[in-house]
Amino acid sequence: MIDFPKFTKVLFCTDFSEISDCAFDYAFGIAKRDEGLLYILHVIPPRPAQAYTMEAYLSGEQLEKIDADHREYLKKLFTDKYMNHVREKTKVKIVVESGREDDKILEFARKENVDVIILGTHGRTGVDHVFLGSVAE
Repeated sequence: MIDFPKFTKVLFCTDFSEISDCAFDYAFGIAKRDEGLLYILHVIPPRPAQAYTMEAYLSGEQLEKIDADHREYLKKLFTDKYMNHVREKTKVKIVVESGREDDKILEFARKENVDVIILGTHGRTGVDHVFLGSVAE
C-alpha cells in the first residue's frame, strides 16, 4: 500500500475551460480524500492596452458597472461549474484575484501555505507554446 502525503490545503486554479474542469475533478478528489480545504482561485488578467482607451469614452460609474457585471458572471460560473458538485460548502473557498496569473497564483499559495497547486494545462507545443506560453510552467 502506498502512503500518500496528506494535503490539508489544496489550491485549484481555473480559467473555466474544459481542461480546468478536468483538473477540478482531481483537486476536489484530493481535498475530499484528505478532508482538506479546497481553494478555487480565478485570476482576472490585466486589461490589454487597448482596453484603457475605453476609459476615455466611459464614465467611472460605467466602468464599475462592467466590473460588477463581470464579477457576477464569475460567481455564476463558480456555482455552475464547481460549487454545484460540492456538498460540504464550508470546505471550499472561492478566491478572485486580479493581475498576472503566475504571480497571483504563487503569491496566494505562499500566503495561505497551500500543500499542492492543481491547474490544467493546454499542452501547447511548437510556435503556440513559444508565443502563448503556459501558466502551468
